[in-house]
Amino acid sequence: MEVTYVCEWEKRPKNNHCPSIPLVCSWSCRNLVAFTTDLKADDEDKEVSHMIHIIDTEHPWDVYSINSGHAEVISCLEWDPSGSRLLSSDGDGQIKCWMMSEHLVNSWESNLGSSVDGDPIIALSWLHNGVKLALHVEMSGSTNFGEKFSRVKFAPSLTLFGGKPMEGWVGVTVSGLVTVSLLKPNGMLLSASESLCRLRGRVAMADIAFTSGGNIVVAATDGSSSSPVQFYKVIVSVVNEKCRIDTELLPSLFMRCTTDPLRRDKYHAVTHLHFLTRENSEQVLLCASSQTGSIVECWSLRKEGLPVNNIFQHRSPVVGEKQPTILKWRILSATNDLERVSAVALPKLPISISNTDLKVASDTKFCPGLGLALSFHDGSIQILHRLSLHTMGVFYGSASSVGGAGGRPGDESSVKRQRTSGPSVHFKALQFSWTSLALAGVDTHGKLHMLRVSPSMGQMLDMNTTLRHLLFLLEYCMVTGYDWWDVLLHVQPAMVHNLVEKLHEEYMRQNQALQQVLSTRIVAVKASLCKLSPATAARACDFHAKLLLIAISSTLKSLLRPHVLNTPDKSPGDRLSEICAKNSDTDIDKVMINLKTEEFVLDGPPLQSLQQLIQWVGDFVLYLLANLPNQGSIVRPGFGFLRDGSSLGMLRELMVMIRIWGLLKPGCLPIYTATSDSQDSMSLLFRLLTKLWLCSRDEGHPQEPDESLIDECCLLPSQLLVPSLDWLPVNDGVIVKLQGKHPLRLQFGKPYSLPAGTNNNNNNSQQVEVFSRSPGSQRMDNLRCLHMGVCPTEESKSCTRCGCVTMLRSPNKSNAMKQWEQRWIKNCLCGGLWRRIPPTMA
Repeated sequence: MEVTYVCEWEKRPKNNHCPSIPLVCSWSCRNLVAFTTDLKADDEDKEVSHMIHIIDTEHPWDVYSINSGHAEVISCLEWDPSGSRLLSSDGDGQIKCWMMSEHLVNSWESNLGSSVDGDPIIALSWLHNGVKLALHVEMSGSTNFGEKFSRVKFAPSLTLFGGKPMEGWVGVTVSGLVTVSLLKPNGMLLSASESLCRLRGRVAMADIAFTSGGNIVVAATDGSSSSPVQFYKVIVSVVNEKCRIDTELLPSLFMRCTTDPLRRDKYHAVTHLHFLTRENSEQVLLCASSQTGSIVECWSLRKEGLPVNNIFQHRSPVVGEKQPTILKWRILSATNDLERVSAVALPKLPISISNTDLKVASDTKFCPGLGLALSFHDGSIQILHRLSLHTMGVFYGSASSVGGAGGRPGDESSVKRQRTSGPSVHFKALQFSWTSLALAGVDTHGKLHMLRVSPSMGQMLDMNTTLRHLLFLLEYCMVTGYDWWDVLLHVQPAMVHNLVEKLHEEYMRQNQALQQVLSTRIVAVKASLCKLSPATAARACDFHAKLLLIAISSTLKSLLRPHVLNTPDKSPGDRLSEICAKNSDTDIDKVMINLKTEEFVLDGPPLQSLQQLIQWVGDFVLYLLANLPNQGSIVRPGFGFLRDGSSLGMLRELMVMIRIWGLLKPGCLPIYTATSDSQDSMSLLFRLLTKLWLCSRDEGHPQEPDESLIDECCLLPSQLLVPSLDWLPVNDGVIVKLQGKHPLRLQFGKPYSLPAGTNNNNNNSQQVEVFSRSPGSQRMDNLRCLHMGVCPTEESKSCTRCGCVTMLRSPNKSNAMKQWEQRWIKNCLCGGLWRRIPPTMA
């Protein structure tokens, strides 16, 4: 484990000197981190405003602080399964649901909420949607994604008509109430509260889990280690348009430390209570603490046979009769005496915990998902095995070491200095990422720390095993749609090429249906990987261009309509692809003859409004062909397309389609600056493009372009003005700056830039040449393919993943262009989220 960056406040407000106030942190599957701080304003007379801070991990300085409106301290934060909505609750019983405003990660609003007036919420969760995956480590060598990641039968907490999961949330209060709010399809809320049991008592802490049968299980304790930890089954239903809650008492347990004569009077309070996972209500983690130390126990619920009295053992058994069973909590493991625990983080990776999986994980040293993290009051963190509680890794650095990785194992002097200098700064909130390869922690000074957690927990592995582990997790992110930012933390520049090649090989082994589903996601993963190495930075440009090409192709083909009303076997777009693939003629007009041109008839206004997308296609074809003679330079963007038969074939189809539309509406054609008035630019480009496509359409055995084709492409710059394509800007995110071992010091509100003279692998001259923008250059709307001017005045938004920039407000009024813009209203081409940026950053 090592710190990658520390983000601190520029001006730290005064602490409110109330150490009992908890800090809360929550990490979404889209790599958004929400956290609170126990700080208040400088002015002592000001009313305390309880803030929620939200960042995306790629731009941690761009913090969005919400004045939550909570009257009391915020006690819980919970992201929904999609990572786009956030629940917050407080000590006054208020629950609020936060949603992105205009789908921007730095703009949030709350229009929904529920309350249990005056009753503090101590546990909170979204209702389960019935989606559960299991990750099988023993199948990591399989070529089938379906064997590596299997769907587990799991019922939603509540269903609507037709089996659709009903959305909502469930909370537990201090007084022993369980409160449920259901979100109806019309946006209205159904809320209800019910006591967990007949005899209500104080609940100091609780946690919530779900069963495969659709029930909810609540674990609760009054905070005393001598009292039992109670478990309740909660059943939610809707009867006569009203929410109904039924509860049932389940077997309880007493902590083992209370029966140990040596520890009976040592650990009085239960300070942490957690189910190991939300989908596993049969394993629970308990931590009891004193002022000086803690002990952690792991328990499991097991079905055991009920012993029968001797009187009944000799009677003849009834056919089909089974021995009666009973559910009992059994302790799995316990730690020795530890330092005082300040926070617990549980893994989110749904690794299968079968004996086979655990053995394979142990043999291959695959550790993600197997460890839970404990932070201590001395500033250290330990990773313990989730079942055996054996130590897997230790972080010795103190959270107070700003930007430093702290002491190393064996550095006893640094530990001694911490202990003698008074109370050390430590983590009060800790959260694992969704692949368990990173930890986010908030310390007692309100600083956010990002820690890299090794997939092998520091054990020495050969390169092939390391690549196999990272590839396995990248495939998991591709299948689930989760963000892969935390996986990139462990990718070194030397690994990029091999990872991209192996990822492509695994993808090509899947069936056609799955390949189609993952077709754009794998391109986005490849682009993210290529940005990490200067040798492959230009390929990142190619992958982003491919995403745009795929999107433009599908949008333009979707405008085609069959001439006859009866449904044909194939759509016009499919027929176009089939005919262009079979017809290798270099004359664009001869290819057009084989098409039913009546299917391409469109009104003039839609065609004219799409001219900027059509222009991009024309410019891109010209750029690729003009750079064919320079193909020896692998750094140059566009190199990856010269051997990509499928992409070149897609460009041919678009050229044919545009040619037909040009006969109907000449104004929609791409504009070229030619040296001769009689030059038919589209025919020339189509002829050269077809020759290049013929060399690479058999991707298994590509051929080198012949000399005549290269000679003709050399003449292109003297016949047509070759555009300088505006590639995506340099991603200003933090991931490319974390290759070194030295952690970064960041400040909230101040974008980070590398100091002059910094020796960074990604800051080399080649990459600067490829991506750099002169101060007076035009700024580009990368989605609409429009120039915004040298100093844009329009508000813009930028992708958190790839850096793609587009205007926030649409300048278009035509339906065809609005249809294009609506495709990217929630996410970028690469699947990344949007964040608002000032016009000066566009």
